[in-house]
This record gives sequence, C-alpha cells and structure tokens, in this order.
Amino acid sequence: MFQGGLDFYGIIPREAIGLRGILFAPFIHGDFEHLIANTVPFLTLGWLVMLQRTSDFFIVTAWTMLVGGTGVWLFGAPRSVHIGASILIFGYLGFLLFRGYFQRNMPSIVLSIAVAAIYGSLVWGVLPSQPGVSWEGHLFGFIGGAIAARFIAKNGSSF
Repeated sequence: MFQGGLDFYGIIPREAIGLRGILFAPFIHGDFEHLIANTVPFLTLGWLVMLQRTSDFFIVTAWTMLVGGTGVWLFGAPRSVHIGASILIFGYLGFLLFRGYFQRNMPSIVLSIAVAAIYGSLVWGVLPSQPGVSWEGHLFGFIGGAIAARFIAKNGSSF
C-alpha cells in the first residue's frame, strides 16, 4: 500500500531512530500476506492470554514489546529493519507455555500443555531459518512472554 514507506517505523538495530520501532513495529507488515499470516495466531494466542484476566493481555503485551523490541534493537542484524506482529505472537506463546510452570495450578498447566500441542512447533522460529524473517524478534518476544509469565505469577494472578 505504501511501497514499504512505513518500514522506517520498524525496529532499526542500534540506531537511535530505530527505538521508536519498539512501539510501532508490531503494527507494520510487509504486505497483505504477512498481515494475514500474523492475524490468526495473534488473535488465537491473544485470546488465550486473556482467558484468566483481560489485564494479563495488556501486561504480557507491554513486557513482550519492551523485552522483544529492546532485544531486537540490541542484537538484530546491522542495516536491517524488523517489522510485524511476530514479536507479540512469540511473546504470547512464551507466556502461555510458561504460565503453567510459574502458576502451578491445574488450569494453567492444562492450558500450557494444550498450547504446546497446538502451537509448540512455532518454537523452532526462534532459530535463524529463513532470510528476511526476524528470528531475533521471535526469540526476544518469546523471552519477553516468559518474563511476563513469571511477573504475573509472582504478583498473585491465578485461575
């Protein structure tokens, strides 16, 4: 639609202007196919994050954007631009997989196992595999989601 003109608002590693991408990158996609590929897992995993409390969604999103975006900014490939909701998708995945471990209650454990069975193969996305795909965003988003799971469990959220 904008011939890549919005990519400038993505995460640009180790460039000060690239820091704004921490907030904007999840909302920018390369093309319609990229947007659609991110929409289904975003909606599904995002909804599962909200099962316990709607506020968990906002907490997990904030942790994931901050940790994931900062990780990409610090460790992303030089002269690259990282865009897309994958940071959030992998953050939600990390949160849901670790929620059962940190909260240690049966509903959370069952949910973690179900998410692992359905979406567990996505974990391989944290490894470099395809040119043009931000595995760094996947990795640091996943780490951000795991941190959010620990944070929420420590602060008394439970089913």
